[in-house]
Amino acid sequence: QVQLVESGGGLVQAGGSLRLSCAASGRTSSPSAMAWFRQAPGKEREFVARIIWSSGMPGYADSVKGRFTISRDNAKNTMYLQMNSLNPEDTAVYFCAEAITTWDLSNWARYNYWGQGTQVTVSS
Repeated sequence: QVQLVESGGGLVQAGGSLRLSCAASGRTSSPSAMAWFRQAPGKEREFVARIIWSSGMPGYADSVKGRFTISRDNAKNTMYLQMNSLNPEDTAVYFCAEAITTWDLSNWARYNYWGQGTQVTVSS
């Protein structure tokens, strides 16, 4: 059973940066893709970024393009999300997720495993 554990969340002022990590364990093979989603209070879960595991090719939601960078370290079974120029609209619980497909990766339903989430709060 794959387990995903996020870390790195916290409180930051607008304009600041945070780096989230997602460590995976229990894998018997490499994932097809991984992603970050976020969910703010009273809102639906929102796609943030994804990465094709084999190639490292990233993809981003328009709202974070140019500010966030997704990456992965194969040797450490860890995925990262570098978040720069944060603004209060980025406040949410951030979840990492793992998929066994590379199709329709902005859709949360494509993901088989989820972490418990890490809170990111951006103050104005």
